[in-house]
Amino acid sequence: MELLFNCKLSNFFGTTLNSITCKCMLFLLVTVLILRALLLPPLPAAFDRSLSLSSESGIRQDKFLEVPQIVWGLNNQKIAFARACLTARLMNRTLLMPSLSASLFYKEVDLLQPISFDKVFQFDKFNSLCSGFVKLGRYSDLLNRTEVLEMQKGSGRKWTMERDLDQLRQYSRDPFDQYEVIRIVGKNPFLWHDHWSVKDYASVFECLVLVDEFSREADRVVSQIRTIGRSVRGENDKSSISLQPLPYVAVHMRIEIDWMIHCKKVEQRLNTNQICSSKKEIMERVGNLRNTVDFTTPVVVYLAVADKLLNDSSILEGWEEGFLPYEKKKLGVEGIYSKYPYLIQSAIDYEVCLRADVFVGNSFSTFSSLIVLERTQKMIRMGVSSSDMCKNDVRWPSYAYNIAGEDSNGPMRWVSNMSDSSLHAISYGTNHISC
Repeated sequence: MELLFNCKLSNFFGTTLNSITCKCMLFLLVTVLILRALLLPPLPAAFDRSLSLSSESGIRQDKFLEVPQIVWGLNNQKIAFARACLTARLMNRTLLMPSLSASLFYKEVDLLQPISFDKVFQFDKFNSLCSGFVKLGRYSDLLNRTEVLEMQKGSGRKWTMERDLDQLRQYSRDPFDQYEVIRIVGKNPFLWHDHWSVKDYASVFECLVLVDEFSREADRVVSQIRTIGRSVRGENDKSSISLQPLPYVAVHMRIEIDWMIHCKKVEQRLNTNQICSSKKEIMERVGNLRNTVDFTTPVVVYLAVADKLLNDSSILEGWEEGFLPYEKKKLGVEGIYSKYPYLIQSAIDYEVCLRADVFVGNSFSTFSSLIVLERTQKMIRMGVSSSDMCKNDVRWPSYAYNIAGEDSNGPMRWVSNMSDSSLHAISYGTNHISC
């Protein structure tokens, strides 16, 4: 540095010390500065808050999306939540943890019972399982809670899917993208336009894990079902296999008052008779499973039904011989459900149906459709090919009782179409099921 300083002085006073030496020193200095810029790490994150919020596999953690409270039934809420996650992903933002609704009321907003997402599903587990795909954030992550950009979702016939997608892309660019938080106002995310494939939704659903309290409650219900199964096997089969738990069938029995009103209207609109199913039809088709499914009777049949909306106390009567129906009260687990709000009751029932050896539901029910989606995903994870999913001996089989099977008057075999470009069939139901 001293030699360099002398070079500068000599140039300043018009004298020459050693031009070759000076030029070499200047060249070396420039080289060192360039190498320093390339090789040394940037300034510590303390100099720039945004550096500490670096993206995780492309998902920014310093930009957020906020959505309205999520409402309606459990599975409509799960779809709305997934749609919000995928919207945030498209906009390259972290989704601020939304509020769910513990109650079923959706028209009277003041009657809604909000419940935080992390009171139902595991927050950290979600981010761990969905790492690099979508991300949840907390409001405590925000730097500035006052400068929020509101984004109004369009509505009406003129608000097409293309216009909706254009809006999302527009708000993903400057100047809108400069805001730390974009808050979407308007309708429930369940009603937003759908721009994502079934596989994208399935990826989000796989990250939803119940908090330990509710998962243990589902364990208790399943344990009780299998205990009864062992008891039945012990009374009727003295062989060593009686020590094994008896497989059970779960039936999502949609005959509640609200469902029957809804399904009749949908049948009229779609000009079909393959949506509503009477109690007698359900029992008959489930009973005919013995013609297609290889299981030993007697078999325990768990009836997942919304007790408070049920106007029929005879659902345990008239079943085929060898099919032993149990609902919450007869099973002795009514106390488990009664201490929780509707959302949690539904979440426990969902787990019980998801774990069943055989599941039978209604293809126009969101509850049934999401269970079949997850069971299809389970088979895929186990390496079952699409051509083998409809075989009778495959694990996790599912059926739709509202559609008659091809070989008998049993229920139609059902797997989800994972290649579908939209979740519409699962959100609103279909009689075009894969098997």
